[in-house]
Amino acid sequence: MAFSDLGVAKWLDEALAAMQIHTPTEIQNKCIPEILLGRDCIGGAKTGSGKTIAFGAPMLTKWSEDPMGIFGLVLTPTRELAMQIAEQFAALGALMNIRLAVVVGGEDMMEQALKLQKRPHFVIATPGRLADHILNSGEETIKGLRSVKYLVLDEADRVLSNTFSKDLGRCLSVLPDASKRQTLLFTATVTDSVRSLKNKPQTEGKPPVFLYEVETVDKVALPATLLLYYIFVPSYVKESYLHSILSLEKYSKANIIVFVNRTKTAEVLRRSLRKLDFRVASLHSQMPQLERTSSLHRFKAQAARILIATDVASRGLDIPTVELVINFDIPADADDFIHRAGRTARAGRRGDSICIVTERDVERIHAIEERANKKMELLEDVTDDKVIASSLQKIGAAKREALMDMDRENFGAKREINIKKREKNTKSAKKSH
Repeated sequence: MAFSDLGVAKWLDEALAAMQIHTPTEIQNKCIPEILLGRDCIGGAKTGSGKTIAFGAPMLTKWSEDPMGIFGLVLTPTRELAMQIAEQFAALGALMNIRLAVVVGGEDMMEQALKLQKRPHFVIATPGRLADHILNSGEETIKGLRSVKYLVLDEADRVLSNTFSKDLGRCLSVLPDASKRQTLLFTATVTDSVRSLKNKPQTEGKPPVFLYEVETVDKVALPATLLLYYIFVPSYVKESYLHSILSLEKYSKANIIVFVNRTKTAEVLRRSLRKLDFRVASLHSQMPQLERTSSLHRFKAQAARILIATDVASRGLDIPTVELVINFDIPADADDFIHRAGRTARAGRRGDSICIVTERDVERIHAIEERANKKMELLEDVTDDKVIASSLQKIGAAKREALMDMDRENFGAKREINIKKREKNTKSAKKSH
């Protein structure tokens, strides 16, 4: 089966071939023809299975037949994902002079408003920043959104969560009614709430919603080429064991993502490891957008070999060179582990995942093993003796220096101010009611 057999435009088939993409994946095979028939779609497939092309190819095909106004809006939970989707659309539509606007936090509002006023063909946005424009940037800026033909929710389970509900509602308020647009939901985790959308009352005159899950996504959560390891350590020396893992000969040239649960942890680890001459970058919500983009580019270009990240990097990011994912902190939700581990062993490649497990994490590990339908093996390469001999003192001294540097620079002060402001505004709003 080729893309041309699915009904995509000839120019797009050629663009895909030029990118060495010749054969559709299962999710592309099933969803593209149904979307081209005009059906709303819920598509579920594990990470790395080509979901962006599954919704992008039919949208671009229809757009090229009638390229008027803002044709499609893609909403996605993180800035990095928005930029990655925009890069893919730009590559696919390069020969057709496609115009895109990326609307995310941390960038200049005025510049974004001007781009939206010029009616780009596609807008890729995070719900929060687009909601800001709807509230503050005036009718001329958002007018083009009132006639979009397609709405895509990428990583739909996250976009439909309570975190984004208010902003998403505001975004939907300026779009055409559901009967006048196609709505496409794609995710690696088809939750019950996402699945239940299939059973909503059918819009008159529209074909029924198409729901497709590849191999029941929930059961086949991780690729067979991914090996899962754990190492059991006392919580107060986690950094020493991380240092020993990163120093192993077999990972000496590997591209590695280290996941943490808090921004402060990410920053402490980045600074500590940098003092020990590791080529390291970080990615978390307290970084200015320019730094976030720069870190990701450095890691993709292998100028940095290790990326320390919070869950802003766990969803959808496609970095084929990643060979190892380390969970320095174990996530509370087993699905988050699946997304983190999915950054490696993509598209048939091999990859390793290592969990640094403390006495507090045992229940979480059991939940993860049940969700992944796979037992973790003990990582035997790192021993207590090895850690004491080569890592304990080095990383301890580097961490102390890093914490002193962060104190001097008042790291986190801006975030504390913002939290206090939000609390004050919430109290004022309650009083006024």
